[in-house]
Amino acid sequence: QVQLVESGGGLVQSGGSLRLSCAASGFKLSNYRMTWYRQAPGKEREYVARITSRDITNYIDSVKGRFTISRNDDQNTVYLQMDSLKPEDSAMYLCSVGVLGVWGRGTQVSVSS
Repeated sequence: QVQLVESGGGLVQSGGSLRLSCAASGFKLSNYRMTWYRQAPGKEREYVARITSRDITNYIDSVKGRFTISRNDDQNTVYLQMDSLKPEDSAMYLCSVGVLGVWGRGTQVSVSS
């Protein structure tokens, strides 16, 4: 079964850090581009960061220098290290492999001021 499962969200104070995980099953994550998205209440879903099969990474401007996406091929997992968190980073974070049409259910990140 092709599946993505996110974890690692929580409540943190402004300036704090969290590390999100996106664990894949049923396929090899390193063969595909994987993207992290987020969606806050009342807002559209937005792309946050992505990593390609060749380890090329991209970020939305608002998280550059604060977030780092990486992949552990042995664990078939992609991580999103989030540092210097701001209240505006609060959202449901979801991972996706678009070409497979696979989405996780998301993990909630809440940043208090």
